[in-house]
Amino acid sequence: MAEIDLDVLLGQCPNRRIDNEEEVRQEVLAWEVDKNNKDAKINWQFTNKKARIKLKHLYPKLDV
Repeated sequence: MAEIDLDVLLGQCPNRRIDNEEEVRQEVLAWEVDKNNKDAKINWQFTNKKARIKLKHLYPKLDV
């Protein structure tokens, strides 16, 4: 989910360079507050079962 938020944030950033860390913090906080107020949801495109099949190499096999 962090990657999704970062991608959205980068897509909404102004086309300017921010040289001040405090200004970056303020911009990100304003974006975060706005996003949270919209109660944004992620529309997952597949189930856990399908994810485990597609991403099998990422899931360790447990001997239970």
